[in-house]
Amino acid sequence: MEERPRNSDRPARPSNGRPSARPASGRPASGRPSSSRPQSREERPARGGRSDRAGATRQVSQGREVSDPRGFRPAPQERDQSRIRPRIFEPDIPDDVTGEELEKSVRAELLSLSAENAKVVARHMVCVNLYMDVDPELSHKHAVAAAHHAGRLAVVRETAGYAAYRAGHYEIALKELRAANRISGDVSMWPVMADCERGLGNPLKALNLAGSPEVKRLGKSEEIEMRIVASGARRDLGEFDAAVVTLQCKELKNETDEWALRLRYAYADALSAAGRSDEAREWFAKCAELDVDEVTDASDRASA
Repeated sequence: MEERPRNSDRPARPSNGRPSARPASGRPASGRPSSSRPQSREERPARGGRSDRAGATRQVSQGREVSDPRGFRPAPQERDQSRIRPRIFEPDIPDDVTGEELEKSVRAELLSLSAENAKVVARHMVCVNLYMDVDPELSHKHAVAAAHHAGRLAVVRETAGYAAYRAGHYEIALKELRAANRISGDVSMWPVMADCERGLGNPLKALNLAGSPEVKRLGKSEEIEMRIVASGARRDLGEFDAAVVTLQCKELKNETDEWALRLRYAYADALSAAGRSDEAREWFAKCAELDVDEVTDASDRASA
């Protein structure tokens, strides 16, 4: 999990459900719409009505129907525009991104798609990871494109949710993660959903998620992240002492798991926000003991 000490009450970068990719080389995508995307069956103008039964061709031009040369026009109730998917602007994909960079388990989840569509989705998902740290907005655009092509797959919707979250589009992220949860039943994204509610200015909704039955199904890492988010929600409400209490747990003694550093830092930061400076310095020092790579500023804050 990525450490984010300066926003310690935010979840670390989500790892569950996100496809990982081997680094792909090549110049960054330009962000321009792709001109080579094949038109899907849903995007082709549907035929129907009396003109089809007569063997005539129905024409569509700039969103309005043009009468058949024989004078036939489909009956109003037979014009089904809902089957025509709107086009979206898709960012360019570097030529050397093949889609094979995705983990095998993630590629397996794309097998329900046509081979051509699966390749397009896989390449966009690789780009999500490729640009996640260097250009979160571009990463988000690739995720939107992937979801456009494969909106019924949980792994794609979850990826889109995490990418939107990283780009700060909390409303979109919440929508995508909720969709992923409905499809798969996976609750590992619950802490990020709660933090999206915080980002939207809804700390009470975040706390409702933190107290929901689904939290009991979280793994230890996600459980710790939910504690950190809930503590942040308490701080949003001005409940600084409650924010400290939320993080008081036996896991504070843990010194080995990947989440131990984040938990200690969040606890020390909550103590500082509550005005308990001596205790905060003590816990920043304990945090610094684990921070051998100095990814946080715990050492500086311990001596402040």
